[in-house]
Parts: sequence; C-alpha cells; structure tokens
Amino acid sequence: MDSFDLLRSLLTPLDMAALAFYFVTMFAYRTCTDRVATMRYRNLVGAVQRQRDMWMRNMSRRDNRNMDIILLGTVGQGNAFFASTTAIAIGGIAALMGSGERAQSLLEKLPLVAKANPVLWECKLLLIMSIFIFAFFKFAWAFRLSHYAAIMIGATPILTDENLALCDAHAERTAGVAGLSAEHANGGLRSFYYAFAVLAWFFHPAAFIMATLWVLIILIRRDYFSRSLRLLSGA
Repeated sequence: MDSFDLLRSLLTPLDMAALAFYFVTMFAYRTCTDRVATMRYRNLVGAVQRQRDMWMRNMSRRDNRNMDIILLGTVGQGNAFFASTTAIAIGGIAALMGSGERAQSLLEKLPLVAKANPVLWECKLLLIMSIFIFAFFKFAWAFRLSHYAAIMIGATPILTDENLALCDAHAERTAGVAGLSAEHANGGLRSFYYAFAVLAWFFHPAAFIMATLWVLIILIRRDYFSRSLRLLSGA
C-alpha cells in the first residue's frame, strides 16, 4: 500500500475536502496579505509599518533615544512570551499523544462527534504540533530581530546638518528591521488562529471547514475593515 492509498484509507472525502480547504485558505491569505502590506494604507500591517517609519525618523532626530530602546524592548519581551507559550503547548501536545486513545474515547462520547481512526487522531495532533513549532520559530526569530533593531537604534548617527540624509537612510533601514520582526510575530500570531481552527477537526470535518472559514473572516475583518486600521491610517 503506497502513501496515497494509506491516506485514502484514513481520510473520508469530507476530511480531505476540509484539509484541502484549510491549507488553500491559509496559504492564500498569507500570500495576499504579504502583497497588500506593501500598500501602506490598504491593511493593518501596512498602516502600522508606516507609523513605524515615522517613529524611526523621529528617533533619528532625538538626542536621547532611551525611550525608543525601552519601547522596542517591550515588543521583544512580548515575542519571548509567545515563544515560551508555544514551547509549553508543544510539550502538552506531545504528552497528549501518549494517551491519545483515552482522550479520543472521552471526546467521542459527546454528541455529533465523528469517530476517527486512532492513526488519524495522532495525525491531527501532529498537525497542531507542527503549527505550534512553526509559531515558535516565528516568535524566536522575531525576538532576535527586535534585538537587531535595538542595536541599529543605538548605532544611529548623531544628527547634524551635514548627515541629515545619512540619518534618514539609517532610520529607514531600522524601521525595515523592526518591520521584519513584526512580520514574523504576526505570522506566529496567525498560527494560533489556525491551530484553533484545527481543533474543530477533532469534532467533525464539517466543523473544521466552518472553523477555518470563521478564522478567515476574523482575520480579514481585523486586517482590512477594523476601526484600528482607520485610526492608524488616518482614513
């Protein structure tokens, strides 16, 4: 039996449709968001990056930059917190895999819960674990990038009339590094949303589809139609 036949024996057509819808939705949304983010007024990520550009430009014109370092350090601490949270979640899922049959039997006693092959149950756990592992690397790299941005703030030249263009160029690069840190942190946060959608698969593949659609609607609304976007973009 090859891998495709094994997959068909484990997954029902509805399972395969739900899983395909999940991955297509996840990658399509990420691709579209990354492209639209370059248009600084079109979504929340782009609007925040525009404010970040202004922050670093103002920073380059200040003599005392301690407050900028403190603000950036607060962002880095948030990334470190989420990285440790994902590590705890990975450990919890790993422990759950050892007692999967017991947890599965308890869950299947609930009404409307579809029964699943024990192997498929473990695959669902592995999928969630993979999502949290992805999130961990995202937050860990965002934490390091926030340190690099702090170093660049410390390396900002002292502003004079002769090096105004140099300071502006350095501020733009610093904002770019801080933006990369935020981009990876956003990817880690979205992984939490996607993991919650996968949890619905333990109940029923139809619930998985609805949860994926619900998560997509939440992300679209917050990134493109939220009040925070209007405030940040000044629209």
